[in-house]
Amino acid sequence: MANLCQMIARKALESLTILTDMVLPSETNPLNNLFGGELLARMDRAAAISARRHSRRIVVTASVNHVAFNRAIPLGSVVTVEAKVSRAFKSSMEVYIDVWVEDRESGIKTKANEAIYTFVAVDETGQPIRVPELTPETEVEIKRFEGALRRKQLSLVLAGKMKADDATELKALFTDK
Repeated sequence: MANLCQMIARKALESLTILTDMVLPSETNPLNNLFGGELLARMDRAAAISARRHSRRIVVTASVNHVAFNRAIPLGSVVTVEAKVSRAFKSSMEVYIDVWVEDRESGIKTKANEAIYTFVAVDETGQPIRVPELTPETEVEIKRFEGALRRKQLSLVLAGKMKADDATELKALFTDK
C-alpha cells in the first residue's frame, strides 16, 4: 500500500519549499554582498527539501544545471529562496529555484537570481528509485514542466549520454512540425 501511495502523481505546489533568511556579515564578500557559494548552499538545501517532499525519499543532488546571479544581494538583506519540482522523470526530478530580495523600506520583493537543480531519489543503499509523476497546474508550472524535457535532453547530449538524433524535443525546436 505504501508503494502505491508514493506513485500517485503529485502537484508541483506540494513540493513548494520557502526558506527565508537574512544576509549576515560572515556570509559576505569584500563588497558586502552575499557570497555566491553561500547562495548556492541555500538553494541546494531548499531544492533538496522540495525534491524530498515530492518523492518522499532520500534525495541526492545530481547536477546544478543552471544558475543565474542576476543581482547582488547586500549585507542585511532578507532573502527568500523558493524551490518547486518542475518535472519528475524515472528517478530524477528537476527543481526550479527563484531567489527574491526584499526591500528594507517598502517590503517589495524583487527577483534576484534563479537556478535549476536535478535530484535523484535513492533507497537506503543509494540505488536510484522510481518517483511519482508531477502534475503542473499554473501557467508558470506548465511552461517549466514542458521545458524540463528539453533541458534534460540537452544535458544528456552535452554529457555524451544521448545521441543528438535521439533528442526529439531539442530537434523539434529547430524543425518545422
